[in-house]
Amino acid sequence: MEITVHIPDQLAAQAEARGVRLETYVEQLLAQQIAVHEGVPPLRTPGAIRHWLDALAQFSDKVPPLPETISRDWLYQDHD
Repeated sequence: MEITVHIPDQLAAQAEARGVRLETYVEQLLAQQIAVHEGVPPLRTPGAIRHWLDALAQFSDKVPPLPETISRDWLYQDHD
């Protein structure tokens, strides 16, 4: 595979400071990024999402209903 890019001067300077060829330095950077992203968990399946949502709603029947109108007094009813 061959990739042609316009390399900024800063990237070339970083490679030179490390004493490696620019191509080698870019390969190292790409390899590091691949290693970082390998630890990322895969996207959730629809079944896994459904299971997560069900777990989230597990105790929703215990949440008290909201009043018809929410007032400042209702918001701060437990505060002194």
